[in-house]
Amino acid sequence: MKFDVNGHSTYCYTGGKPFDATKPTVIFIHGALNDHSVWILQTRYLANHGWNVLAVDLPGHCRSAGTPPANVEDAAAFIIALMDAAGLAKAALVGHSFGSLIALEAAARAPSRVSHLVLVGTAYPMKVSPALLESSLAQPLKAIEMVNTFSHSMLAPPPSTLGPGTWLYGGSRALMKRVLASNPTVNVFHAGFKACDDYRNGDAAMAQVTAPTLFLLGRQDQMTPPKAAQSLIDKAARKQVVLLDAGHALMTEAPEGVLFAMRDFLRA
Repeated sequence: MKFDVNGHSTYCYTGGKPFDATKPTVIFIHGALNDHSVWILQTRYLANHGWNVLAVDLPGHCRSAGTPPANVEDAAAFIIALMDAAGLAKAALVGHSFGSLIALEAAARAPSRVSHLVLVGTAYPMKVSPALLESSLAQPLKAIEMVNTFSHSMLAPPPSTLGPGTWLYGGSRALMKRVLASNPTVNVFHAGFKACDDYRNGDAAMAQVTAPTLFLLGRQDQMTPPKAAQSLIDKAARKQVVLLDAGHALMTEAPEGVLFAMRDFLRA
């Protein structure tokens, strides 16, 4: 489904169901060099169990037009504008990695419009190593290899992800290369990483959030280890923390754990 947001066409995956703004709604926000497809299991389940879902491609990524957000603040403003375009007075926000910072900032800017906040694979500050930041700009294919090494804790996922024998590294690399190639004018890889590295408002934003917050973290996460989220956890007023046996790629390494924790949190 497409919406006009800030004068640009924005694609959102609805889980295979017609969009209905009167239903309770969850907006899913992907991380750097990802797209809406990383949320396939979670969106399809919720869409078939009474929820309205919008898994967005951020501006300048894949099916969405516009300029990729230069910083977390711009991306958060985009999410609020997307809610306006979709006619949503309130929604739950779910974000992974870069997307978790976007969801956090949006929830701080419009607290009355966010019913639930789910931060998956989050950290603050979300520092990116200088070597990885430089590689994402000068040698993005090399950086993709580095990110995949750091993001995964297993070679093949549980059967509920994409089927027995699925190779996580290969699938993730293919997705990242496709997202990178989708924008020939802007390096969305470097833009996303730089936005994470530059973000300085996490603690202040968390203090402004009024929605209950779920932290979904991977025990084996090398990109955003659980201890790196402690500052946000300490400042969250109403919170739940769930640790899963996974690396940074939680949605593929622990798909059911992510889904069930999210489902139970949204129900509550």
